[in-house]
Amino acid sequence: MPSDPVDRLGAALLTIARNAIAHHFGLPTRPPGELPELAEPAATFVTLTRNGQLRGCIGSLEAHRPLLLDVGENALAAAFRDHRFAPLTADEFATTRVEVSLLTPPEPFPVADEADAIARLRPGVDGLVLGYRQRRATFLPQVWESLPDARQFLAQLKLKAGLPADFWHPEVTLARYGVRKWKEK
Repeated sequence: MPSDPVDRLGAALLTIARNAIAHHFGLPTRPPGELPELAEPAATFVTLTRNGQLRGCIGSLEAHRPLLLDVGENALAAAFRDHRFAPLTADEFATTRVEVSLLTPPEPFPVADEADAIARLRPGVDGLVLGYRQRRATFLPQVWESLPDARQFLAQLKLKAGLPADFWHPEVTLARYGVRKWKEK
């Protein structure tokens, strides 16, 4: 395992995510290494891809359990409970790549209106949580790779929340966050 603490953390998180899914299939696992950070509360997302296409993505926006548990549970949820996909099969698992994103706490992002939000969003940097009454959705900063325009980014996030792409209301709330991410090769 690399000696750099950042690399060690990323390697451990990827191992934990892969182990959780492997264990579900009865496959061998390997120890992730012992790091004190794994016991600290943290919020993560686990993203699965196959052949460069999204295969599952589930996570936590707020730290409510130890990092070790959060990554493991989110890996299982991404593999087997993402409603957009059929559960991952053992045959698919070998060609599935894992990415783990460690989130900073979301910070309120007050805006005057939608134009203000679009003008102040930081493409490639901001993860965004949009809320309106009972609806809520988020995009990780990685989504900017496929939606680099702030207007489109926000429109697609509204659609994800079950709102029209052109919807705006004074009660819309936004929060932004950053991530540290690690992805299997």
